[in-house]
Amino acid sequence: MEQRETSEDVTMTRIGQAIMLLHAGDREEAGNRLAELWEEIGEDGDAFHRCTLAHYMADTQDDAHDELVWDLRALAAADGLTDARVARHDSSVAVRGFYPSLHLNLAADYLKLHRPDAARTHLGRARAASDALGDDGYGDGVRAAIDRLERRLTDAG
Repeated sequence: MEQRETSEDVTMTRIGQAIMLLHAGDREEAGNRLAELWEEIGEDGDAFHRCTLAHYMADTQDDAHDELVWDLRALAAADGLTDARVARHDSSVAVRGFYPSLHLNLAADYLKLHRPDAARTHLGRARAASDALGDDGYGDGVRAAIDRLERRLTDAG
């Protein structure tokens, strides 16, 4: 079991390194590293790894359809998570705290793809799930993003 935990920590470290590249503006290299990790993890790999990786891989995509595919993969992986698995990474986080951001991303994807009804559906799910967010910077940021996207959807008609 200890060897498995170490292996998973290495995987999360590698995902984290790719995320740092993404946040530093190197989308191409981040995407390359995340794609390589996805091949290693596989479609049936650890749900936490798949959820985290797919969530950020979506942000490396230039095409809105590809971004949607990755965000859908992140949501599907989250549906396979347990609080116990998430707690192994961060004991202060519960699975339900993932859903506001995941649905917000899907709403934004659908808006980019000119599918406002699907965008509204996922925005509603993001708002409904937002009670799982903490009263902290992350929670405030996600709630503000939900509000901004709702205004964009209203303006779009």
